[in-house]
Amino acid sequence: MMPAYFFAHGAPSIVIEDNDYTQLLKNFKDHTPRPKAIVLFSAHWEESVQTVSAAETYETIYDFGGFQDELYKMTYPAKSDRSLSEHVRALFEKQGIQSVLDERRGLDHGAWAVLKLLYPDADIPVVALSVNRHLSNEQQYEIGKALAELREQDMLIIGSGGTVHNLRKLKWQSEGNDEWAEQFDNWLQKKLESWDTEALFQYHEQAPYAQEAVPTNEHFIPLLLAMGAGDANRQAKLLHRSYQYGNLSLSCWQFN
Repeated sequence: MMPAYFFAHGAPSIVIEDNDYTQLLKNFKDHTPRPKAIVLFSAHWEESVQTVSAAETYETIYDFGGFQDELYKMTYPAKSDRSLSEHVRALFEKQGIQSVLDERRGLDHGAWAVLKLLYPDADIPVVALSVNRHLSNEQQYEIGKALAELREQDMLIIGSGGTVHNLRKLKWQSEGNDEWAEQFDNWLQKKLESWDTEALFQYHEQAPYAQEAVPTNEHFIPLLLAMGAGDANRQAKLLHRSYQYGNLSLSCWQFN
């Protein structure tokens, strides 16, 4: 059975950076069975109804500003899979989760920045999925759980976001990590490794520095979605943790 994964996508510049985290992503395909398809929840695609990509071809969306010019010339011409998009929607509907297809949307940087490092040849079909910040954490988990059977079909489920994501607190010239970010991630690690969903669903009340780490929840949601997809096994493994700009988390979790 294919594990589910959470990848932090960090700043768009990770695509051209060389560090331990980007090396992990670049080497991922060498240590993981090749998936038949990729189903990816992106923090940068928000909708009020669960939405499933179904475009014939994917436009590369540059949903960021102020970064290196070369990033705006990059493309990720991933293949789509209409039948898989419809299958994903059917799985949602089976669990009573309303969903719709979107035949126009491309891939935002929450999707393509990670995928370009994982599978640079863009030769694996991709279905992108939206997130909805207005649902409860329990509902987020159930959305991921609804897709769990895709893992048995050798499909890779990814949540792309960030456990600590507060752009107002970034330190562009920082060389050290902020203690508050590390304390939040330390708490999170303990709860994930023990699969303590009760605490995780109440992270904003229980975790230290939760308000600083998660001022808005759209980047945290993909973690719960990926975790839900791993509910059958309930084993969480931290593969990497580091930070950009003092506190922007770069973490990778495997749910198997």
